[in-house]
Amino acid sequence: MDKPAHTGMNRTGAQMSPLHTPEQKAAAEQVRPTVPGSARQLAEARQEAVASAEPVGSVPIPGSIKGAVKTVAQKISGHNPAILIDKLGERLAFERTGVRLYDAMIAKAQALGEPQDKLDRLQHFRDEEAEHMERVKEAMESLGADPTAQTPSADVAGVSGLGVLQVITDPRTNMAQSLDALLTAELTDNAAWDLLIDLAREAGQSDMVPSFEQALRQEQDHLGTLRIWLREALGVKNS
Repeated sequence: MDKPAHTGMNRTGAQMSPLHTPEQKAAAEQVRPTVPGSARQLAEARQEAVASAEPVGSVPIPGSIKGAVKTVAQKISGHNPAILIDKLGERLAFERTGVRLYDAMIAKAQALGEPQDKLDRLQHFRDEEAEHMERVKEAMESLGADPTAQTPSADVAGVSGLGVLQVITDPRTNMAQSLDALLTAELTDNAAWDLLIDLAREAGQSDMVPSFEQALRQEQDHLGTLRIWLREALGVKNS
């Protein structure tokens, strides 16, 4: 059974203890920061760190002769294959995370007693995420790139997806909270596929576009369905 939001003894707000609020404010003003320095100094330290930091990673050099030849040919024609390969790696990582997100969502939905038709739809979406992985893998291999390598954007995508996964796998979250988190991932996914299609066109890889456009249409279906389910979970009428 789902766990809807309810009113309870939440003691986190100042209104729960109005008599002690002035004391808490005074204490906050008296306590020195654990790290010395002002907000300006903190910003400067961050800027210095950015200026001296190495990149997250690099796009691997093609490991095959075919890949090396394609890379040289694209550079000569004015394209930067590293950008496309990096974003392909990102989608591969994100779709892999998407499979895990839907696996976790299916388990949550089962535990909360969601109807079978919703479970079946979630499974369908999960299978499409896995298929999208294969599409990207094939696209990378057609360029001579190594789909097992982690590109910089793939690394970043893996980190950004952790928060969504933590929300869904938290046993305390209800269906609406989990759908909200999954919606965040699908919004990102839709925008990223749209961008990848444009990158493929500009890189002269028009043969990839139909496959990517089909993936985008499927992701749009995921997004629209999740929006409807979230509104239903919150008791909002779907217009």
